[in-house]
Amino acid sequence: MDPRLQLRVQRYGWDRAAEVYDRAWSGPLEPAQSALLEMADLAPGEGVVEVACGSGLVTLRAADAVGPDGRVVATDLSEGMLERARTAVDQAGLEQVTLLRRDAGALELPDDEFDVAISALGLMYVPDPGVALREMARVLRPGGRAAVAVWGERKRCGWADLFPIVDARVETEVCPLFFQLGTGDALQYVMEESGFREIEVRRLETTSHFPSEARVLEAAFAGGPVAMAYSRFDEATRGEVHREYLDSVEEYRSGDEYLIPGEFAVVRGEAG
Repeated sequence: MDPRLQLRVQRYGWDRAAEVYDRAWSGPLEPAQSALLEMADLAPGEGVVEVACGSGLVTLRAADAVGPDGRVVATDLSEGMLERARTAVDQAGLEQVTLLRRDAGALELPDDEFDVAISALGLMYVPDPGVALREMARVLRPGGRAAVAVWGERKRCGWADLFPIVDARVETEVCPLFFQLGTGDALQYVMEESGFREIEVRRLETTSHFPSEARVLEAAFAGGPVAMAYSRFDEATRGEVHREYLDSVEEYRSGDEYLIPGEFAVVRGEAG
């Protein structure tokens, strides 16, 4: 997919997903977010840049960790997601947070400005993750640290058939190479190539709990990366993809609930 088209698809797709994203994914993503914050080891008074902040689930926790004497500059491509984040930040009274609409590959922030850079489950959607990581390295002070979380191996993510099910009905892939960074040592390699050292890698096996058929479908189609394509499907096509996806996760159903396995890769590195 052309990088400009991919960015457009991601921007407007996440605008559509924003309304249901927290309800659908705040629970399943929490283990990766907590591991990322633990590895980032934020301290009071530090300056943090967050790339692909989404609805602000990690932003709020980062702001709490650095306290009123620190600051968090959180960026995202989707205005819909940023609106959700602004509401959450305002309700929490976190004056140390600034939210900006930015492409991960062009943060438009000064060099050597921050102590820590974080990105929780956003780099999978970037056309060139290496460019985004070099931007993170650029805005970090020498010796600053970065922590990044992505989904892990395709074979360890029980919901992974979602992408081919949707891709079979659209002209271009909705999320090319989604699992690439989580495969083997790929994320570690890209971080090293982007100027990070002292790399630490952690893999987490998790189980995502969805309490009903309706919630598992909402998370897959309306609350995630295929939301743009899904919004263009007619009712008949939606019925088809629902049936195929439910068949693909049937082995993880227990009564009315779905307990779907997944894996995350979380990596920490220091700027050179």
